[in-house]
Order: sequence, then C-alpha cells, then structure tokens
Amino acid sequence: MSVFISRGYDEHEAVLFFKDRETGLKAIIAVHDTTLGPSLGGTRMWPYENDDEALEDVLRLSQGMTYKSALAGLKLGGGKSVIIGNSRTDKSEALFEAFGRAVDSLNGQYIAAEDVGIQVADLEIARRITPYISGISEGNVGNPSPATAWGVFNGLKAAAKYRLDKEDLTGVKVAVQGLGQVGYGLCTHLKEAGADLIVSDIVDQSINKAVQELGATAVSSDDIARQDVDIFAPCALGAVLNDETIPHLKASVIAGAANNQLAEPRHGLALMDRHILYAPDYAINAGGIIVISHEGPDFDRTAAMREVAGIHDTLLNIFKRAEREKLPTGEVADRIALERIHAAREAKKQSPEKIKLTG
Repeated sequence: MSVFISRGYDEHEAVLFFKDRETGLKAIIAVHDTTLGPSLGGTRMWPYENDDEALEDVLRLSQGMTYKSALAGLKLGGGKSVIIGNSRTDKSEALFEAFGRAVDSLNGQYIAAEDVGIQVADLEIARRITPYISGISEGNVGNPSPATAWGVFNGLKAAAKYRLDKEDLTGVKVAVQGLGQVGYGLCTHLKEAGADLIVSDIVDQSINKAVQELGATAVSSDDIARQDVDIFAPCALGAVLNDETIPHLKASVIAGAANNQLAEPRHGLALMDRHILYAPDYAINAGGIIVISHEGPDFDRTAAMREVAGIHDTLLNIFKRAEREKLPTGEVADRIALERIHAAREAKKQSPEKIKLTG
C-alpha cells in the first residue's frame, strides 16, 4: 500500500494508520487540509475488500470534506476516517474506545463525526476518550443525517428549478438509490412535496418500508440508474457515475447525497456532454457539516437548518457559473472552493495589521 502514488492522494497533510490487537480495530485517518480550520469529517465503517480500497476511500473523502467546508463558507478543514470492518457484526465498546484514542492522538487536528456504518451511540463511546468528536447529543446537534437530507432536498429543488423549470415537485419522478438515514429522509421530503418515488436498496426491510409508508416503487439496485425519471438521486456509496452507468442514464438531473459520485473527474464532462445537470456531491450534501458547525451550548436548530437550506442558492450559483464558463458543474464547485482556500492562505501570509486593513 503506497499513499503517495494512490489516485486519491492530493498533498494530504497527514495520513495515519491505526491497529489495535486487543479490539481488532483497523482504521485510517486522513487529514487533507487545515487552512480554514481543524479538519472535520465523518467516520465510515465498511468491510473493504482490501486495505488499498480503504485507503483510496479515505483519501478521496477527506479531500471532498475540504472542498465541502470551503464551499459552505465554514471555518473548517477537511478530514475523514475509515474503520475496516462489518458494522453489523464487528462493533464493540472497546473498539470505539480504541478509535477514540486514535483520534485523540492527533490533538484536535482531526474531529470525527458520523458517516456510513456509524451511529451517534458509537461516537459517544469514543467521546469518553477524546473531546474531538462532533455530532453527538453533548453538543445538542445529535445525528446530523436529518440536516444532510434537508440540504439535499433543497439542492434537488434548485436543480429542478434550473434544468426542469419546476418550482413545484408535484409529479416529478425521482429515482433514489440507497435508503439509509439520509436517503430515506430525502424520500420523506420528496413525498411531502408530491414527487413520485422509485427506490432501491440492498436491505429488503428498507425497501419494504419505503413502499408501505411512502408509496414508492421498488426496483433492483442494478436497474435504479436506468430508470426513466426526471431526477436520479444517488444516496449510497460513491463512483456510481461511471463509464458503465452514464450511457444508460435517462434522468435530466443528478442530485443525491452520496459522496464521490463521479468515478473519475472526467465523468463530470461526460454528464455535461449529455446535457445532464449534475449537482456536485459535496455541495449538495453539506447539510450535516453545516449543522455541526453550529453545535455548542447555545445551539439554535432553527437557525442552523435555515443555513442548511441555503444550499439551494449555493447550487444555483454553481449552475449559473458553469453555464457561463461552459464548464462541468463539479469543476466550477472545485474552483470556488479552491479560490476561498487560496485567499485564506494569502491572508495568513500578511501581517496582522494588513489583514485588519483589508477586512
């Protein structure tokens, strides 16, 4: 396993590997960039096929968190952690205490939050060991998934307005891939807005719940991207937009919660060439980190969720600039994020007096 030649490596500030023999913990923490503030990002627990796959995932996800925080205007950098294991069978209190020690060893350079396979209760065990945990009941935020779902819903509405010329989602057909906490939350908002739902998931219980409670139509995971719908919402794992799936897409809009939806950056251009509007994943799914940025004793959920809803306007600005500059939306989102990071770096080089003069 070589970090430096990995496809996901992007001048990361730190990549750390942890193994605890007693608990079986195998984890990787990647800190991508702390220009804007300490790196904050979720912890994912997944039974990766090999260590290289886990490394690639954590590198790409941590970079995405840097851009996500920058685009959302937060004073946070980008980081991520992965625990290699089955979230249904391999969890234990001792394992999460060991993970807490791993996080604590970075002295605040990385702050862990929730991601795929991890629950708030898991992080609260890690919190016994380290203060560098976010998105738990102590900070009054709790599970950030509802905020993520709310942000995706507002971003999806922006995409529908821009490409479909629809302010109202009544009758709009949406295919949702993945019915985890965020995916199901998005489906709930879509149902309330009058959208027609087609869903898929690898868990039969989740599919049955969506069919019974939301009136959704279920299809197989292999067929969900091929549905004749207005909007495709990937809400499972990444790389779903690739050489195999893009030629078969019938949707006019891609707007979902999954991270790293593009298998490679060139797939953003492939979508643009097919006149499919893509809502960049780290722009549309920033609701969780936005609400976490508000946590503390004076947490105001109404104000936080109002800021999350601003993802709507963030995406409209990206869509407009992408059309004006004739660039893929993902590339435009990257440029905006990097412009903010570079501006912060330049500001740090200035004297305190000059910073004060320039505001």
